[in-house]
Amino acid sequence: MSRVVVTGIGGVSALGADWASIEAGLRAGRNAVRYMAEWERFVEMGTRLAAPVAGFAPPAHWTRKQLRSMGRVSQLAVRSAELALADAGLVADESLRDGRMGVACGSSVGSTADIKDFADMLTSGRSEGLNANSYVRMMPHTTAANIGIFLGLTGRIIPTSSACTSGSQAIGYSYEAIRYGRQQMMLAGGAEELCPSQAMAFDLLYATSRRNDTPERTPQPYDRDRDGLVVGEGACMLVLESLESAERRGARIYAEVAGYATNSDGTHVTRPRAETMQRVMEMALADAGIAPARVGYVNGHGTATEHGDIAETQATHRVFGARMPISSQKSYLGHTMGACGALESWITIEGLRRGWFPPTINLEHVDARCGELDYITGPGREIATEYAVNNNFAFGGVNTSLVFRRLER
Repeated sequence: MSRVVVTGIGGVSALGADWASIEAGLRAGRNAVRYMAEWERFVEMGTRLAAPVAGFAPPAHWTRKQLRSMGRVSQLAVRSAELALADAGLVADESLRDGRMGVACGSSVGSTADIKDFADMLTSGRSEGLNANSYVRMMPHTTAANIGIFLGLTGRIIPTSSACTSGSQAIGYSYEAIRYGRQQMMLAGGAEELCPSQAMAFDLLYATSRRNDTPERTPQPYDRDRDGLVVGEGACMLVLESLESAERRGARIYAEVAGYATNSDGTHVTRPRAETMQRVMEMALADAGIAPARVGYVNGHGTATEHGDIAETQATHRVFGARMPISSQKSYLGHTMGACGALESWITIEGLRRGWFPPTINLEHVDARCGELDYITGPGREIATEYAVNNNFAFGGVNTSLVFRRLER
C-alpha cells in the first residue's frame, strides 16, 4: 500500500483566496458573516445572515465555451483546482492527461439558479432560460465533472455530494484510491455557492442564527447561548499523491493523510448520533495505526446547533478525553457545507506545519451539556504535534474523520 501526501492546496473563502489572507483573518479573529439586505424579500425566513465570498469573478483566461457549463459552485471549484495544481507545480503536467490524476469533489447541490429554471418550466410549462448546459450546471456532480473537463483529466471521477461531508469524503476516497494503487494522484475537495434556499432549509429546522443586528457575534459553536448556524460559501481543493510520486518529482509536502474513516448513523436524517461519531474517529485512528494520545488537536465540525454540538463533543471526549484541544472555523466562515471538509482540512494541515491552531471565536460560555474538552479561545494556541484530526458530520447521518500527520522533509 502507498503512503499518501498532500502536495498542493488552493481555495476560495470568505476570508480570502490564499493562505496569507486566511491566516491573517484567523489570527485577527475576524468574522466574515454579514447582514444580507438582498434577502429581506424572503419575508418568512428568519435569518438574514451569511458569509459570502466577496469579489470573486472568473479569471480572464477562461473562455466562454468553458464557462457555459459552469455555475458559480463549479467556478469556485475549478478555480480552487487551478490554484492547487499551481501550488503543487503540476500545471500542464502530463499526469493531468495520461490517467495518473483523477478528481473527487462534491457540493450539497449544483447551481441553484439552474435548478430554479427547471422549476419554472415545471410550474409554467415553458422553457425560457433553459439551454443545453442547464442540467450540467445543476447536476449533483457538476463540480467534479467540470474540474475533469476543464483540466482534461482522464483518471477516475468520484462525485461526493454528501452535504457537509462532501469535501472530507472527497479527500478520504482520494486517499483510499491512491493508497490501494488505483490512482497515483487525485484532486480532492468540495465547494458550495451561497443561496437563500440553503438558509431557508435550515431556517425551517429552526437551526439558523437570527442575530441579524449583530452579525459579528454569530455563529457561536459550543456556546450555551448559541442560536444556530450561519450559511457560508467557498471551495477548496487538495492535490494528493503517493509519497513515492512526490519524492520522485521533488515536490513540497504539506502533510501526510495518515488515516480516514466514514460511516453512517443509520437512525435519523437530521439528528446526529454520538455513538457512531465516536466510532468513526476510532476507525480513522485505527486506519492510521495510532493511539488517541498521539493526536494533539481536533478540528471540530462545530456548526453552532444544539444537537450537533453536543453529540460531536461528547463523542470526541469519549475518544480523546478532556485534554483534547478543539476549535471550529465555522465561527469565522459560516457553514460552507460542501466545502467545509476541505477548507477545514486546509486549516488543520497549516496548523500542523506552523504549530498554531485558531480559536473558536464568539465562544464565551461552553455549554455544560457539551463533552469535556479543551476548547480553544482567545488568541489561539501554539501546539507542536505530529497528528491532528478533522471531523465532519452531515445530514443523512454521514460521518467522516481524517487523520493528518506532519512530515519533517
